[in-house]
Amino acid sequence: MAGWYELGNSRDGQFHFVLKAGNAETILSSELYKTRAAAENGMTSAQKNSPDDARYEKRESRDGKNYFVLKAANHQVIGSSQGYASVASRDAGIDSVKANGPTTTIKDKT
Repeated sequence: MAGWYELGNSRDGQFHFVLKAGNAETILSSELYKTRAAAENGMTSAQKNSPDDARYEKRESRDGKNYFVLKAANHQVIGSSQGYASVASRDAGIDSVKANGPTTTIKDKT
């Protein structure tokens, strides 16, 4: 089963999206956007940039967890991953975003 995006609202009324893998696990989470249109533009950017290896930045958090961010061509962060215990699992997460990111399936949870 292919992945999908979910568009949702935060408690304060802002918008955000997540990318879900085919197993319904969240593999990428966006920042908060003030408008629905801005969140939709973020999803479009994720769809466009997710297949490109050069758009991923691999990082390590202060607590030693491995994670990644997906960036647009202008170097703005589109979304970030959860923390992973190992480099291998983080890299598998990147592969999953590369495979599922181009999907055009969007579930509106607003």
